[in-house]
Amino acid sequence: MSRPLTLACWDYDRTAALADGRVRPEGVELTYLSLPIEETFFRMARFREFDAAELSLSSYVVSLDRGSPFTAIPVFPSRSFRHNGIYVNARSGIESPSDLAGRVVGIPEYQLTAVVWIRGILADFYDVPVTSVTYRTGGLHSPGRQEKLAVNPPDVTIEPIGLDDTLDDMLVSGTIDALYTPRTPTPFLQGDPVVRRLFDDPAAAEMEYFKATGIFPIMHTLVLRTDLYEEARWLARSLLKACVEAKQLAESRLEETAAPISMLPWVYEEARQVRAVMGRDFWPYGLKGNEVALRTFLRYMEEQGLASRRYEPAELFAPETADEFVI
Repeated sequence: MSRPLTLACWDYDRTAALADGRVRPEGVELTYLSLPIEETFFRMARFREFDAAELSLSSYVVSLDRGSPFTAIPVFPSRSFRHNGIYVNARSGIESPSDLAGRVVGIPEYQLTAVVWIRGILADFYDVPVTSVTYRTGGLHSPGRQEKLAVNPPDVTIEPIGLDDTLDDMLVSGTIDALYTPRTPTPFLQGDPVVRRLFDDPAAAEMEYFKATGIFPIMHTLVLRTDLYEEARWLARSLLKACVEAKQLAESRLEETAAPISMLPWVYEEARQVRAVMGRDFWPYGLKGNEVALRTFLRYMEEQGLASRRYEPAELFAPETADEFVI
């Protein structure tokens, strides 16, 4: 008899086979809830509503210091380069990354994974120490956003924006000089000349970063409620195997030209170019192939005052998922 399990995760190509039932985790009757990531994170972090869920990697690491109610498996449904997520007011005088030092920067939340990566990359490669910036937190498009998990990093100035304010509006008005965000600001999408990306060619900067580091930044991981995991530890391996199979199905269709899966006309060429630079398995699950990215992120978490110590990658995940059996 299969065990019912509810998984909350966004509508990704690499999880589509789980959502539509083409891939079924062993021993599991899966209910897949396709929810926006902010809703999933909020409901899981605050209320533990789901048996399993996609979760911000930073939120998960923060929770480890607080007796985490979750156990992660090394599945990474979201990865993204983040040079493209730095926006500036065109009148601010910010022309290069080093100009960010001493400025006021808007962020949705201090502990947001994308923002952790941005701050770390700016500190490592562009001489912008984390403490050199004043941070203002709040909603990007709508007012009222708060940190999902309370944080108080030492030597960092963080202030919430007004209850009726949004980061979009504040960037246009110049109340903040810059913005670090995983979501594209509305004024930029609408072509407002006051808002521009810091990097004129972010894709080129991101490719240069990958060639220098080998890192494809991890944004989210998959977690089980720990009470459920401890009751049935086999669920961790079952979900990992199913997620790998679903991802492999998506990968096999990237270069299909008979009936392309994407609306983008040259996605096959993009797939070829990505594999030429990053290798065929450019989106690995499991610990192997992800140690450098995870170790770098965990260093950032400690340096930015979000973790009490520097965790090792293997400490994050269910031990049943660490190794493969061999026949």
